Amino acid sequence: MGRRTVVALLAPVPWAPPGIDPTAWRTALAEDVVDLIATLAHVDPAIAVPAGERALAEAVAWPGMRVDELPTATITAALAAAAAAGYDQAAVIAGDAPDLPGLVLGKLLRPVTSRPVAIAPAGATGLVGLAARLPVPDWLPEVDLDADPAEIAAAAPRRGDVAVTPAWRRLRGPADLATLDPHLEGWEATRALLSAGRRYGAPSDDPAVA
Repeated sequence: MGRRTVVALLAPVPWAPPGIDPTAWRTALAEDVVDLIATLAHVDPAIAVPAGERALAEAVAWPGMRVDELPTATITAALAAAAAAGYDQAAVIAGDAPDLPGLVLGKLLRPVTSRPVAIAPAGATGLVGLAARLPVPDWLPEVDLDADPAEIAAAAPRRGDVAVTPAWRRLRGPADLATLDPHLEGWEATRALLSAGRRYGAPSDDPAVA
């Protein structure tokens, strides 16, 4: 199987719910994603942040967790850093998917034992994660979290080179708050920020989901 790592890519988050400090919001999202990967078995968890944002990573990192500062906040850059660290396989997941189930992440990792790349769409657009054998294949284009899954699949020389695994939501805007399931385990830090104002699963007249 080789050495495997799962990297939480803490890209900038351009929005926050009304009444919530944007820095606190980004930190809460990051904390929940990092807590998920820190508990996974048989992989090394890591955090990737844009250059100059190491303080964010250190605020949410578990002891001994690797932190990579990237020239650009892209999946491609995070995979390159993992390859430079000596890993044979890596999965990079979005830092704004606080309630991502471990099962979905496991399904993202599993295909790269036999295929070069696996992708998990983030609904209709973008990615919630991408896993790859390292070094990445030459045909894989530059990929960020907003990449089109269809374009990645089309770049592969063979149809079966890219596995498409179950999609999951990211919190990319106010409308996504209504998709959160308060009964789903995890996402404690994000839940704590939202619960006081009932900003998830709220009625349509709640300004946070209007």
